[in-house]
Amino acid sequence: MAIPAFDPKELEIVGEQKTFTGTVPIYNFPVPRREAFIAAIRDRKPIWQLTGIEHKHFMPRLYPDNVARALVSEVKPFDNLTQGGGKDIFGIQWDYVPVAMGSMERPGPRLLEDANDWEDKIVWPDIDSWDWAGSAEENKPFFETDQAVGTWFQNGWFERLISFMGFEGAAMALIDEDQQEAVLALFDRLADCYISIIDRFLEYFPGIDFFYMHDDWGSQRETFFSPDVVKEMIVPSMRKVTDHIHSLGRIAELHSCGQIMKQVPNMIAAGWDTWSGQSMNDSVALYEQYGDKIVLGVMPPEFDKDNTTEEEQRALAREFAVKFCRPDKPCVLSYGASSIMTEAYRQELYKESRRLFAQ
Repeated sequence: MAIPAFDPKELEIVGEQKTFTGTVPIYNFPVPRREAFIAAIRDRKPIWQLTGIEHKHFMPRLYPDNVARALVSEVKPFDNLTQGGGKDIFGIQWDYVPVAMGSMERPGPRLLEDANDWEDKIVWPDIDSWDWAGSAEENKPFFETDQAVGTWFQNGWFERLISFMGFEGAAMALIDEDQQEAVLALFDRLADCYISIIDRFLEYFPGIDFFYMHDDWGSQRETFFSPDVVKEMIVPSMRKVTDHIHSLGRIAELHSCGQIMKQVPNMIAAGWDTWSGQSMNDSVALYEQYGDKIVLGVMPPEFDKDNTTEEEQRALAREFAVKFCRPDKPCVLSYGASSIMTEAYRQELYKESRRLFAQ
C-alpha cells in the first residue's frame, strides 16, 4: 500500500476519545485507525506513530475469566465491585479486591500439588455451553468503530499454572525434572484449549483484529525464571497459538509485566508480533537491539510540561520521531507515554511521523 503524503488538513480535530488518562483528540486521519494499527503491527508498514487510540479491547462477560478477573469491556456496563470475581473457565474461584482494583485467587487448597496429576484433576471448559450467539447479538455496536478490536486472554500459561498450583508450586514445577514433562503436556493442552476459544471468538465476532494474551514473567527487578526455562517450557505452546492466530490473518500481542528484558528473544521465538513493557525495562535499548524483529513499546524522554515551552515540546517530539519513527522498524508508545502527551507534542509527533513514514 502506498502511504499518502501528509496533508495539513489531517490535523483538523474531528472528534475526541476518552481514555484512562483523559480525553484526547481524534484527527482527520487519512485512513481508518484500524488500518493504521494493522499496517504498523502486522504489515510493518506504519502510516503514523501509533499512540494507543488506534485500538480497543473487547472483553465480554461471555468468557468467564473476564468476570472472575473483573476485567470486562463490552456494550453492557459492568461493575467490578458488585459483579467482579467468581469462577474462571477451570472452576478456580477469584475474589475481587477493591484496594488492588483487581482479582486474586481465593486462598485455600490448590487444585494441583503435583503437575503430574493434571489429567486426573483438571476439568476442561465446555465452551459450547457459553452463550456465543447471545453475546454476539448484544455486542454488535461494540464493533461499529474505526478502531482495531482485540480480545484479551487474562491467563496465559504460567499464570494459569499459578492458578492451579500457587506461585511457589508453579515456579517449582517449571524446573523440577519430575514435573517438567507433565507441565509441557499441560501447556500443550492449554494451547489447544485457547485455539478452540480463539476459533469460536472469530466465528461469532469476525471483527476481532488481534488477540492480546496475558502472562506475567517478572517482578519490579528481575524475571521470575531464566530465559532457558522459558525457551524450553513455555515457548513451544505459545508458538502453537501464535502460529494459529497468524494463520487466521490476525495479530498476536503479548502482555507481560515485570523487568523481563532477558526474555525478549523468547517472545520473538514464540511468535509474538508486539510487546510493550513496563517502565522498569530499558525500552530504548530493547528497541535498538530487537525492534526489527518485534514491535516494541518505547517510552519517549520525559519533560516537565509546566516548564517546557510549546516550541521545546515540538522539538522533543521531532527528535523522538527522527530516532524511532523508522519505516523499517516501527514501534508503539509505551504505557507511560501519556504523561508527556501535551497537545503540542501529540500534534508534532503525528505530523513528523507522517512525513517520515511517507518517504
